[in-house]
Amino acid sequence: GGLIKEKLTVAIKRRSRVPGVMITQFVEEIPQGKSTPDFTRKPFALTVQEGKLAFFKCMVSGVPTPQITWARSQGPLEDPVKYVSRYDKIMEEYIIEIPNVTAEQADTYKCFATNEFGKAVCTAKLNVIEGEKQIDLGHQDESLKLNCVHFVVRTKPQLKKEEGKIDPKFWEVLLSSPRMDYEKVCMEYGVKDFRWMLKQLNLKKKEREEEQAKVVEKLENLKQIEVKTDGSAEFELDMVLKDPESQVLLYKDGINVAYSDNGSGKHNLKKIGQKYTFSINDLIPDDAGLYQVDVEDATCFSTDFKIIPVEFIVKIQDVKVKEREDAIFECVLSQAFPKILWTGNNVPLEQGDKFDIKISEDHLIHRLKVKNCEQVDSGVYTAMASIASCSACLVVEAKDYQNTLGKKDRKSTMVGGGGLATIAADWATINAEKSGNQQDEHDLSATKCAQAEKDISGGEVPTAGVTAAVTGARKGVGNSSLHPILEENNINSGLSDIFATRGKQAELVCNISHEVDGAWFKDGKKLFSMDGLTIVKDGTSHKLIIHNCRDDDTGGYHFEAEGFKSEAKITVGANFDADNLHKFSKPVTVKAGQNASWKMSYTPQDNLKVKWFKEGKELMDGGGVKLVKEANHSRLLLRECLRSDVGQIKIQLTNPYGTIEATSRLIVLDKPGPPEGPVKILETTSTLIELQWGAPMDDGGSPVTNYIIERQQVGQTIWKEIGNVTADKTTYKDMNVVHGKLYIYKIYAVNPEGTSDALQTKKTMAGVMIFANPPGAPKVVDVSNKCINLKWDPPKDDGGITIIGYQLEKRKKDTTRWIALNPVTEPIKVLEYAVKDVVEGAEYEFRISAICISGAGEFSPPSVMVCVKNPNKKPFFKVPVDYMLIRAGNSVRMKVLYEAEPPPVITWLKDDEPISSFIQIINTEGCSQLVIPSSKRTDSGIYTIVAKNKIGEASFNIEVLVTDEPNAPGEVALEQIVHGKVIVSWEASPDQKLDNRLHYMVAEHNSETRIWHTVADRIFSNSFTAHNILTGREYHYKIYAKNDMGISDPSVSPTWGANSNKISVYTNAPVAVSFERPPSVLVPLKVHSTPTGYQLYMTCAIRGCPAPTVTWHLNDVCINGDSNYYITNSYGVCSIYILRVQPKDAGEYKVVAVNSFGKAECSTRLVVKGMALNICTSIQCFFVLIWIPFCFLKRHYH
Repeated sequence: GGLIKEKLTVAIKRRSRVPGVMITQFVEEIPQGKSTPDFTRKPFALTVQEGKLAFFKCMVSGVPTPQITWARSQGPLEDPVKYVSRYDKIMEEYIIEIPNVTAEQADTYKCFATNEFGKAVCTAKLNVIEGEKQIDLGHQDESLKLNCVHFVVRTKPQLKKEEGKIDPKFWEVLLSSPRMDYEKVCMEYGVKDFRWMLKQLNLKKKEREEEQAKVVEKLENLKQIEVKTDGSAEFELDMVLKDPESQVLLYKDGINVAYSDNGSGKHNLKKIGQKYTFSINDLIPDDAGLYQVDVEDATCFSTDFKIIPVEFIVKIQDVKVKEREDAIFECVLSQAFPKILWTGNNVPLEQGDKFDIKISEDHLIHRLKVKNCEQVDSGVYTAMASIASCSACLVVEAKDYQNTLGKKDRKSTMVGGGGLATIAADWATINAEKSGNQQDEHDLSATKCAQAEKDISGGEVPTAGVTAAVTGARKGVGNSSLHPILEENNINSGLSDIFATRGKQAELVCNISHEVDGAWFKDGKKLFSMDGLTIVKDGTSHKLIIHNCRDDDTGGYHFEAEGFKSEAKITVGANFDADNLHKFSKPVTVKAGQNASWKMSYTPQDNLKVKWFKEGKELMDGGGVKLVKEANHSRLLLRECLRSDVGQIKIQLTNPYGTIEATSRLIVLDKPGPPEGPVKILETTSTLIELQWGAPMDDGGSPVTNYIIERQQVGQTIWKEIGNVTADKTTYKDMNVVHGKLYIYKIYAVNPEGTSDALQTKKTMAGVMIFANPPGAPKVVDVSNKCINLKWDPPKDDGGITIIGYQLEKRKKDTTRWIALNPVTEPIKVLEYAVKDVVEGAEYEFRISAICISGAGEFSPPSVMVCVKNPNKKPFFKVPVDYMLIRAGNSVRMKVLYEAEPPPVITWLKDDEPISSFIQIINTEGCSQLVIPSSKRTDSGIYTIVAKNKIGEASFNIEVLVTDEPNAPGEVALEQIVHGKVIVSWEASPDQKLDNRLHYMVAEHNSETRIWHTVADRIFSNSFTAHNILTGREYHYKIYAKNDMGISDPSVSPTWGANSNKISVYTNAPVAVSFERPPSVLVPLKVHSTPTGYQLYMTCAIRGCPAPTVTWHLNDVCINGDSNYYITNSYGVCSIYILRVQPKDAGEYKVVAVNSFGKAECSTRLVVKGMALNICTSIQCFFVLIWIPFCFLKRHYH
């Protein structure tokens, strides 16, 4: 114990290799095999919207395993509802989740990893977007104090796809893609008309380049977004800004995203020279979307980031092999994925001599084979599919050559791969031992995995119980073998089978562990150096060189020395005809819209692979490409060629003797591109405008012959051809102009194939510009917290110039910069304007200028300085919901929006009483929420929100009904008073008193039809009279309780009829029956809650004989004679009707029934809601009850 105390007194601080991680070491010397904690991946900064899920993830290392704790700079993390921390065993990640994040939770969060030898700590910032504002932590000092800065989140119009039209994202992505990716983008978005697409794209490019030219001097090298080996995503572009102070903005799906310039945030920008690299760290599915880079208001780059939701069901496993053995990594995905990314020590791996990558036919199983492993191949190998990844280690041990004689040269070691069948079999064995035939929910079928293994390996699969190390031979080794003679001799590398080309040199090499003499043999005959054959011995290396291979050189060769023998086979064959390759190299020239074709002839041969390429990209059959491979030739057809198809066409032929390539070129003749702009105005006077332009960048494959110039006067619609010059001239003087008029010119290039699209100039004035006088100073009409309304007077003297509009500018107090609120090209046509681009609490002044045909003139004097704030306003609720139905156990959330200035004091009441302390109240600006995490039936009632400030007070009622599926009714009884009718009665459901909307349904079954059918529904009493009861049949009844949540289990009646409960046969003899009884209430009054101005209809049912006298009372005052109420009594159904409910009608209503035998009464309560609704049609509620008065039964019976 004393030793531990001494160790704890040490505090050695050092930095981790991971930036931003600080490690404190508790002991001076760390025991062997132990280590201090460290972060292998630290949490990244987050920016999320209020109400969404925020989470931080990290991975740690250390022996013993560190304990992880979380903290924040301001405030505790003890609330288990707001902060949920957990450990993901599969991904080995520590996670803290913040559900329904709020603005108050924006902070700097710390993560501590601690064990007995030290502690590691790192931090991450959480930014929360709140409505139209974002809480941004900005930069913090070492004390990690929180500085919150609010700024308005900029947005741009959402790109939504309309039915039957092309997704607008298609054009945004295409505008930022290189030409070689056009076909890929078109296939992704389902666009098939390439010619139409290119025409539209050229128009959109022209518009986009005009916007970009205002803020950017150069924009090139645009690279679309892609996932990197470190789990992040990047896209980049080269850009030179005209104004270095211009804002560079990043948008995701039209919403401005904050980014960091130091690499510590969720979104980051790294700028080196003119290269801008944007990155997204800690990828999650929500990161998918359209990302756009804007400079000021001009879009410069767009990329669509798509994330496929895929997971690793079986991950790659660690592999340990010896030198010259093959190692195999294999994984299984949750869904089909065409190609995953393999990396070794963070370096991407591709198919080749060193690595063999295979995929099963269903694209679920992916395999990486590392061939002929060496110690430099050791390291971490990673498989990445979309944003999911898994890693494993490869350990390559030095080979013990003393013990390798008599064994095959190499073997393949597989874990989790040619081990998939083995893993499945092992799982089945383990689960069988544990629980008989039961299987774990994560177990894989051994048979299915073995078949998938066989599909991608092309051979047999080891069965359960066979080791995962499978012996094999590297591709190309063939049947080479090593036959030991003396155990003390070793071989470093044996002979390998080769394919040699006729007329070319071939070479066999054998390396021995020590210097020794040996001999070469062909088909059993010893070989010697001679013409065309050379045997070379260089130390331990022995070579056999055939200088000019012939067909008779094909055969079996072996090399023998004093202790071993190595064999190989040489196969000599022909390659390809040089004449055919030369013919193929001739260019193919076609006109735009025509088809282009190529043909390569060759001698028929087996194992020939043919690939076609265009500008380095492999061509596939489909769309506008047609590929044909015959026994003696291969053909390529490109349909309806466009000018953009111009480029290199290459064919690659591969057989066992080698690979050869031949290239040709496609030339497409078309009309030229537009002349190069922008057009320069060399001179403008009252009688002359001189233009200059550049030759087209694309002449269409034919020389330009001449240029055509057209002109339009601004304000007119007619274009007129005014000139035609030869191709050697790129200037033109327009001598027919009028001083002060504006003109627009179009210039066309012409070649033998047609006329180009036009190069259009901006508006150009002939002569000196004349501007209008300044208008009057702007005047402030109205001010709120979001808008300032202005108006102004036109110039007193316009000088005879036509004013086409106005330009308005604003200046914020304590700044010198004036900001235009509208461009000159979009003048304000009226003498007033609503300025909405303002910040609450700031002060502004404004100035205005008149715009004429020459442009904007001199500005007016500035307006008075005005502060942006709200006028005083009485609280007002924004049409909230006034009724809520909630299932018991669910949460209740009442959200009420309001407007008020100054901010009001909010109070919540339940049934006019203060609410319970267990109910949560969340108040934010303009919004108040009442939250009941887990509701009970007792939470039903009238909830009132009261907002009060110094201007006034407002309130609103919300009726909440908390209920659940009802319990079944009680015991059912049957009684027959009248022949042919049975009274079915039952005990009330236990929920009847708790739910005023509960009612009953009756189903009947008789022995004749033998089916159940509903005979009555929406019964609010506890009895029902069944009709048409026939003698000799058995009847059964089921009673169900129903409410808004559902229906209960039935209560079943006893059997009625046939052999039970018979009554005497009806005769004409009189029977003395007395129906006299005191009054009783059959159907009581229900509670009502009605808005002011609505109609109301209340009913109840009374029985008694003789018929009782019925009176209505409101708050114990008789209202039978009040003309405001329409009261009726029809055979015991007592009703009261109120045409238009007023607040004075609220209170307790009571019905009193009296006859000579007694008295009965029932009461209810009417709640009148305060808000009146202006609607055209009133709603009248009727409660229908059918009953038969006993006095009427008496008369009918007799």
